[in-house]
Amino acid sequence: MKLLNQYRGLRREIYILAFGRTVTNLGSMIWPVMTMILSRKLGFSASEISYFFVASSLIMLPANLIGGKFADRFNKKWLIVVCDSVSILCFLICAVIPLGMGTILLFVFAGLFQSVEHPSYDALFADLSTTKDRERAYSLDYLGGNLGLVLSPTIAGLLFKRFLWLSFLISGISIALSTILIAVLIKDITPVEDTGEEAAYQKKKDGASVFTILRENPLLLLYLLCGALYSAAYGEYGFIMPLDMASVHGDDGAVIFGTVSSLNCITVVLFTPLITRLFAKMRDTGKMLTGRVLVFAGYMVFLLLLGFIPGYYLAMLIFTWGEIFSVLAEGPYVSTRIPASHRGRINGFMSVAYTAVRGGVDLAVGQVYDRAGSTWAWTLILAVTLAAIALTLILKAADKKRYTKLYQ
Repeated sequence: MKLLNQYRGLRREIYILAFGRTVTNLGSMIWPVMTMILSRKLGFSASEISYFFVASSLIMLPANLIGGKFADRFNKKWLIVVCDSVSILCFLICAVIPLGMGTILLFVFAGLFQSVEHPSYDALFADLSTTKDRERAYSLDYLGGNLGLVLSPTIAGLLFKRFLWLSFLISGISIALSTILIAVLIKDITPVEDTGEEAAYQKKKDGASVFTILRENPLLLLYLLCGALYSAAYGEYGFIMPLDMASVHGDDGAVIFGTVSSLNCITVVLFTPLITRLFAKMRDTGKMLTGRVLVFAGYMVFLLLLGFIPGYYLAMLIFTWGEIFSVLAEGPYVSTRIPASHRGRINGFMSVAYTAVRGGVDLAVGQVYDRAGSTWAWTLILAVTLAAIALTLILKAADKKRYTKLYQ
């Protein structure tokens, strides 16, 4: 209970948003098995799967930019509600039509609206918390999201063979419940007035463009680059791990990957409050570096123990510790270094950059996997992860000189 007590004192709306994330993720059953759907159900090769992910990402690019602009201009709560309503309809239709490319395209269309709302969600957690409380707010959001994901990947793996349609139905229902909670219970989204010394870099600049803000804060571009590389490397676990498991274990790979993904969520739920409390005094950049080193270590364990099922769970445990450190650092890092007036647009711009870099890495990994095999594909992923670690080391050294007020 002492670990949970650290989340006391936040605004009521933050608790509702975090709980809404939990309910939504209770039904997040499609993306965890998307690689399996494309490979085992529709017969895609690794390269074709990478093309699909890249094409989907390219479609999301304008959605992220539009969503960021909308988040800074319109009511964030109602933007989330409207976008979720479209997604719900798409999921319900997917549940009743035969599985095929039409189903997949409709699923991507739903994801388009999820991308539009994403900057609003992120910006709300920053708007509704003071600088000193922001890490706790993002931690609670992350904890709530993964609490909902604890069982959904495993259930998705179990439903994969014969009842995949039910995964679409459950996803639609869970998003509907979350949307109702947000629409009915959230009344006030007025941003917190933060006058502390640490808020010095968050003063509004209503007339400035995103590029003006980035020119004034060049370190954000370095953060963007190392963050994009890390995000690309991190995202490969949902692409190449299930491919390897399917190659080694056949259809049972879906169930194994589902349980491994559930371990990811269980680890987040158990360790996020602990890591948040124990490392509260560690700077954002220190957490970033720690997280990326642990993700690299988790990948190495998976590669070395491929074929040994218990090794997958050890690898995921280490990987998830790294994920926790990274998530706790990233949201607070950006929100404390940009004007409050640009949170939505900056988040949208970052999503575009991350998507573009990840798309390139997806394509490269897919080609290497098909032509040279799993080991060389993993070598590429590990190299990208090491590049992210090296750039984070540079960022860590430069950040203290640029944002001195955050270190006082």
